[in-house]
Amino acid sequence: MRVCFPKEEQGDKVMSILPGNVPKYLDLGVEIGIESGIGWSLNISDEEYVKKGAIVVSNSDLYKTGAAIFRSQKPNKSDVEKLEKDTVHLSFLDPFNEKELIDDLALSGVKAVSVEMIPRSTRAQKMDALSSQANLAGYSAVIAASHEIGRALPMMMTPSGTIPPCKVFIVGVGVAGLQAIATAKRLGARVEAFDTRAVVEEQVQSLGAKFLKIDLGETSETKNGYAKALTEEQIELQKAGMVKACAQADIVITTAMLFGRAAPRIITDEMINSMKPGSVIVDMAVSSGGNVEGSVAGQTTLINGVKVLGIEKLAGEVGESATMMYANNLYNFFEEFWDKENRVLSLDPEDDIIAGCLITSGGVVVNKQINQGA
Repeated sequence: MRVCFPKEEQGDKVMSILPGNVPKYLDLGVEIGIESGIGWSLNISDEEYVKKGAIVVSNSDLYKTGAAIFRSQKPNKSDVEKLEKDTVHLSFLDPFNEKELIDDLALSGVKAVSVEMIPRSTRAQKMDALSSQANLAGYSAVIAASHEIGRALPMMMTPSGTIPPCKVFIVGVGVAGLQAIATAKRLGARVEAFDTRAVVEEQVQSLGAKFLKIDLGETSETKNGYAKALTEEQIELQKAGMVKACAQADIVITTAMLFGRAAPRIITDEMINSMKPGSVIVDMAVSSGGNVEGSVAGQTTLINGVKVLGIEKLAGEVGESATMMYANNLYNFFEEFWDKENRVLSLDPEDDIIAGCLITSGGVVVNKQINQGA
């Protein structure tokens, strides 16, 4: 069996395999095929992969000979047309918002696995790419803001005077939010955080940050740990409670995303206008609609003297670390479901992990969540 790894398009700095991963696959008894130039974003030559035992194959041969295709980006229509029937295709797919792509994959007879649909369970932690990338995105958001703020983050006492600590307000305390809190605290900032789930208060405090309490009434989370959508009334209560926190903050980082749905609009023009000129907002949800009024994907927007950063693929800002984690996630998935005796990747639909992340198989969409649209 051959597992193949296509080169990612320009703009995506997260790759699917590093040279160091190749021997681990070979030890399982499979061949590794890579497309020439796969290591472009980290300046890793094809020769480095070949030294470890990989085979360089053309793009067309990659799709013809690969029993499994592992990558970071979702495939385009041309890629799907090259895929052979029963090929396992594993990547980010954004399945709730890419109906045409999912239909094309089903019609091609491909076994398409969506890495963001891997359940957040103890057994699946080692292959949970969504969490690993969110972790690094939270870190990168703070670093990006620190570059733009124009001031030091920690308090500094100098002969010339005392520099007060930078105030950072983080909205959303999931994986990305927790890492953003931890990073901002390590850099010496004074950190406050808010989440609709009151149960995360203890986690926020354990990192040395203050938890902003806003009484929204009853709130809850999904079985995978995501915050559920608020009612219109709760959204207005949340906005009212956040105005003061935003006005006092030098940096605001929003991480609020609803899985499979557009991101909630949380930071309003009123909140932005209340902030000091020179302040910075990082909208981590910009790719799914944005949490911030006026944020634009891929751009820095100046609104009333406040910089709003709409950086896409924040994990890619630390591409080497993001690639290491993502490549390990993919290998861990392969190892978990590799049937050594029959030399196939066994995707049993009765397995709880496969049931969650297998999207298409046998020419149809098999995922219950996708079919139910929830």
